[in-house]
Amino acid sequence: MKTLEQEFQEILAGKEPVNLYDPIEYILLQPGKRLRPQLVHDVVEMFGGDPEQARLVAMAFEMLHNFTLIHDDIMDMAPIRRGRPTVYKKWNSNIAILSGDALAIMAFQQLLKLPCDKQIIIDIANLFSRTSLEICEGQQYDLDFETQEHVSLDEYLNMIRLKTAVMFAGCLKAGALLVSAYEESQQALYDFGIHLGLAFQLADDVLDVYGDERTFGKSIGGDIRENKKTYIYLKALELATPEQRAQLKGLFAVPTTDFEAKYKAVRAIFDATNVKAVTDDLVMSYTMQAKEDLERVNLPADKKRNLQNLLDKLINREK
Repeated sequence: MKTLEQEFQEILAGKEPVNLYDPIEYILLQPGKRLRPQLVHDVVEMFGGDPEQARLVAMAFEMLHNFTLIHDDIMDMAPIRRGRPTVYKKWNSNIAILSGDALAIMAFQQLLKLPCDKQIIIDIANLFSRTSLEICEGQQYDLDFETQEHVSLDEYLNMIRLKTAVMFAGCLKAGALLVSAYEESQQALYDFGIHLGLAFQLADDVLDVYGDERTFGKSIGGDIRENKKTYIYLKALELATPEQRAQLKGLFAVPTTDFEAKYKAVRAIFDATNVKAVTDDLVMSYTMQAKEDLERVNLPADKKRNLQNLLDKLINREK
């Protein structure tokens, strides 16, 4: 079977104008985790489905994911993604916006190639479009939070559910739809994806502060630089003394002029409140909920081993 990279190269071969398609090829061919296509393939494989159908859906979700990265990096003014310059940094914002738009359309095109029952295509397309819209909703909440004075922990968790977790859940349910799994198993896999995604994003929030830039693949402290109200920041406010709380709010109230000094000051408060350990505990809680979801899937345990292994791997990831 062709690799995902080979498929992307064939789709993009000879396409013009180059300033539209070169940025798409640039981001699609970068080394990445490929978690989303892996989720589709794992579900189809565990139910004994057709790998060809899984390939097209996996491509669609990976293309959609990379579309969101192109646009997110513009909004976040992020210079590095996967250890390389982001698309808007390498080209410019206008080209990045247009290339992202084209990539989202190309993602939908892959679903139209599915060699299966029309109703299955419709169901997956509906799931895909709903997932796409929810991701946009999550991104808007993320932007709103930057200027919103008070953000609750529940509001933040809902935002990352929309921005990150629904993509994982959509990939898993799409695989279940392809193999016509029972509705109970479809829902269990969707729930597994939500809890996996929440754990994944919270772990990402921790890595943004405590990770190693060489393995993390993007600049450490980006959320601090951009004054993002992540879970680790919001929980630190809750755990902090009045003096620490005032200092932390002050650090996040103004644009960064001396990033190194700001990062050290913020991290010192995070360390003092022990917020990393608290967040790690929540990651583990969502991980345990995901394990319970997986148990509800109507298959023998050995068939679910790949998803179980993936979940275990993500608990201790460094990037």
